[in-house]
Amino acid sequence: MKWENFTAERVAGFKCKQGKQQSIYWDGKTPGLGLRVTVTGAKSFIFETTLHGRTIRTTIGDTRAWKIADAQTEAARLKVMTDQGVDPRQVEADKTAAKEAKAAAQAMQEARKSVTLVMAWNEYLTSRKPYWGTRHYHDHVEVMQAGGERRTRSQKLTEPGPLSSLAPVRLVDLNPERVNEWAKVEGKKRPGRARLASRLLTVFLTWCAQHPAYREIVKSNPAQNKSLREILGKPQKKNDALQREQLSAWFSAVKQIENPVISAYLQALLLTGSRPNEITGVRWADVDFQWGNMTIRDKMQGLRVIPLPPYLGHLLAALPRRNEFVFSSPSAASGHLTDPHDANYRVCATAGVDVTLHGLRRSFASLCEWIEMPTGIAAQIQGHAPQGVREKHYIRRPLDLLRMWHVKIEAWILEEADIQFVPMHASLRVVA
Repeated sequence: MKWENFTAERVAGFKCKQGKQQSIYWDGKTPGLGLRVTVTGAKSFIFETTLHGRTIRTTIGDTRAWKIADAQTEAARLKVMTDQGVDPRQVEADKTAAKEAKAAAQAMQEARKSVTLVMAWNEYLTSRKPYWGTRHYHDHVEVMQAGGERRTRSQKLTEPGPLSSLAPVRLVDLNPERVNEWAKVEGKKRPGRARLASRLLTVFLTWCAQHPAYREIVKSNPAQNKSLREILGKPQKKNDALQREQLSAWFSAVKQIENPVISAYLQALLLTGSRPNEITGVRWADVDFQWGNMTIRDKMQGLRVIPLPPYLGHLLAALPRRNEFVFSSPSAASGHLTDPHDANYRVCATAGVDVTLHGLRRSFASLCEWIEMPTGIAAQIQGHAPQGVREKHYIRRPLDLLRMWHVKIEAWILEEADIQFVPMHASLRVVA
């Protein structure tokens, strides 16, 4: 090795030795400072020394960018580091990694800021779907749907969901003022659906505030504000239920429905007091005609078994077995009834009554009072959660006890509706 004090003239005159890919010249003034010259003529300052018994080398920079004095200063600094046991290459690697991590974090933050409500909403639905019931999940899909899709059984197009106008809004831009403006519009158009959408939005934003990807964006819940509740108002308590004197007209209208599945479905709602979406999903495997019972998927208890009274059993036995569902619908993607509201509206118009599908559930509970059915039995048939310590922990009713009262209320309803029905041993028939 040959050492020569670096000067501008010497640096300019250094050449790569013949037959080699690179040659290195060493500065006689600064320990460890060298000049590397490649066969192509490229020149750069380097630093080389021994650290922990091993030779290390690092590049300082191109001679066109570094002055000799600056390269000597940098080499001296690196020499001090190595004398202290610090590897300058690792220091640079750490700096580069830190810069890259910072840049990645900034890029991620910018990407998160561009996330719209509907993008996060879809991720939310995917993560929570395993823990929700079918109806609850469908509500989330429905409130955010864009609309404009053709309905299965009509030429009408689906309407945009209540939250669809907020779908393109960035999460970072969602604030109480924006949510309140949305509520003013939706609250006038469809207050009930808007209140539901508001509740779903509140829970969703709470999830965002706890999610690692969104908690830096959603630090507070803009849907939790007093003004929003005032704008949407409180839901009006529904009291719709069939009265005793309306049963005859209602049953007469229901029996005029040409579709036997829908006709049986509406009667089943009234005769069991079940939730509308529980009944639509009943499968043939859930109905035991021999022992007179029916298993219902209950949102409160998972499953509940209720009696199958004679007249209802007669209705179900007469239905076509087109697939696994009792209340089947060949045109529905699910295979069963999904939207029987229109049929119910027509029945109400014909009968001159005003009752919703849930009102039929309310009707069952109300009509049970006429035969003085014990409250706990009616609640158990309907799938209400047990009330009180005694109901929760001590009373265990056999199915036969439920059947005794269920048969009574069915017979009483049929009598009030002027329907003569006589079960004949194993077979059932209606007497006109």
